Amino acid sequence: MKHTQLARVRRGRKLNRQLAEGYPDAHCELDFTTPLELLIATVLSAQCTDVRVNSVTPTLFQRYPTAAAYATANIEELQEIIRPTGFYKAKAQHLIGIGQILMADYDGDVPTDLDALVRLPGVGRKTAHVVRGNAFDIPGLTVDTHFGRLVRRFALTDSEDPVVVERELAVIIPPADWTIFSHRIIFHGRRICHSRKPACAACYLAPMCPSSKTGEQDPIQALRMMKAEPAEKDHLVSLLN
Repeated sequence: MKHTQLARVRRGRKLNRQLAEGYPDAHCELDFTTPLELLIATVLSAQCTDVRVNSVTPTLFQRYPTAAAYATANIEELQEIIRPTGFYKAKAQHLIGIGQILMADYDGDVPTDLDALVRLPGVGRKTAHVVRGNAFDIPGLTVDTHFGRLVRRFALTDSEDPVVVERELAVIIPPADWTIFSHRIIFHGRRICHSRKPACAACYLAPMCPSSKTGEQDPIQALRMMKAEPAEKDHLVSLLN
């Protein structure tokens, strides 16, 4: 099915409004208190859940509170702390490399410039936008695998290329909403619009979704598939009526 740009803009902006209604508390689910902590946590979140990362970072942040601490870290000790996040050998090298570059080029501070961030080891555009949007309030679209999957299901883009997806969504969603829209999309993907089989019959966005017939159509089974805390689930169910 062909979707005109005007139809995509209208659907995308309505979708943003309805996502705001469904997820008024959407936020970054990685725990952090400083830009450095968010940068490190986001690097660790590659191929790992936020819950698992959050279980590791209290010890990690206490042991390595500064860029200088990462720059001079013992790699075996660092690997052991972050082992539960997976790919811990590569991630440990990334963290040490990040610390060394931050100390050498930025006086130990995390830069705000996108190009500077993506030059850091283990940091791509997705991680850079997470850091910029949540630590520095610089709007950005966090286009990871899950974000791309959902915006394609909503027919806001046809592209599989994250850079193209980011560019196309940037003209649909108002810039001031880029960061929060990313959180809302991620919240919806984790709770209802699952990767293998979305809970379409329990989705309050189904009436405006071109892909609403591809997932679970039985209401009872779809409700069972929802992954949300009781109060949040009750809120989402209330929007079905």
